[in-house]
Amino acid sequence: MRGITDNRGHLLLVGGFVLAALNLRPALAGVSPLLPAIMGDLGLSPAGGGAITTVMVVCLGLLAPAAPALATRIGLDRTLLAGLLMVAAGVALRSAGGVPALYCGAALAGTAIAVMNVVMPGLVKQHFPGRIGLFTGLYVSVMVGGAAIASAVMVPLAGEVGWRAAAGSPALLALLAAALWWAARARRTAQDPAATTAGRAGRSRPGDAGHRPYAALLRTPATWPVMAFMGLQSLTFYVLLAWLPTVFQAAGLPADEAGYLLGLTNLVQIAAALAVPLHAGRARSQTPHVVGAALLTIGGYLGVLLAPTTTPWLWMIVLGLGQGASIALALLIITLRAPDPASVTALSAVAQSSGYLLAAIGPLAFGLLHELSGGWTVPLLAGLGACALQLVSGTLAARPTRT
Repeated sequence: MRGITDNRGHLLLVGGFVLAALNLRPALAGVSPLLPAIMGDLGLSPAGGGAITTVMVVCLGLLAPAAPALATRIGLDRTLLAGLLMVAAGVALRSAGGVPALYCGAALAGTAIAVMNVVMPGLVKQHFPGRIGLFTGLYVSVMVGGAAIASAVMVPLAGEVGWRAAAGSPALLALLAAALWWAARARRTAQDPAATTAGRAGRSRPGDAGHRPYAALLRTPATWPVMAFMGLQSLTFYVLLAWLPTVFQAAGLPADEAGYLLGLTNLVQIAAALAVPLHAGRARSQTPHVVGAALLTIGGYLGVLLAPTTTPWLWMIVLGLGQGASIALALLIITLRAPDPASVTALSAVAQSSGYLLAAIGPLAFGLLHELSGGWTVPLLAGLGACALQLVSGTLAARPTRT
């Protein structure tokens, strides 16, 4: 009976973890298909439209360092629960009013996602230490699956209920995930009262170190390539997450097809994000995986630049394979390079903070380059340059060195 109860508790933990991961992208990915409607309704310029995503990504960077301190104080499990509730509140606010509410809600949702982004690798190290590759791939694939679903359904949903209700719909998913995660934590605490402290980032398991100072991490040479790789792969991802449907519409594709194509590339990312960490996690060096992912991303960018309406589904498959593998590898490298949940959370914080601050300039810069050049060629060429830098930094980050 004890074994059955433990098994049910483990299944509930995995289910809560997976549903929480499903909430890491819809609040972001659900905006770009709706940008034309949002910009038209609220009178925003292209730069102003891109700033919605930029605000969220800036918060991903600025607020990430707060996550380890919060996790040390209340535990990784409670920190994730707080993040889910904040996502629901931010998404609801973002779709409730005018321009101030739009940006304030985006900032709150971005803050919540920043916290959850940072603690997820630590939760993998804490709850699933023997299956890091599997659960990294699982949560990243579910994360990008959430982006794929949001990208595909937002335009049809907005056609039925309006862009505000469509943009606010991820709040329901976040509340559902919060309820399941709370139930999983309550069952785990009831089975083992010591679990109330097991979620603390600095006391995850016997022998774990406490909160690792950021200064010590920044003095470690191996930290910097990890930070650069995280930032550049995020930049090349968020640029197209924010603007890809608009680029396709400018090339002559209808809005719903443009949204479906973004959904397709996010859907393809699921397969790459699930499969690549399983193999890369067992390898001594992740360099071949990083190089292959970067080259696929470059191929997708080239397809969108040179022939956006010629077999666009092919470019989206290539792009999805590259971007899905890239984000999974970035998070896997963070988890592998640190020895315990506290160190993983700290490295995750510095990498995601600097990374998302770098990525935040992408959507805004892309929109500004479009305004200045009058087309999408110059922005896409700039994106290709960022992909080349991603290849270099990823190759350095993939070397088997502990932080």
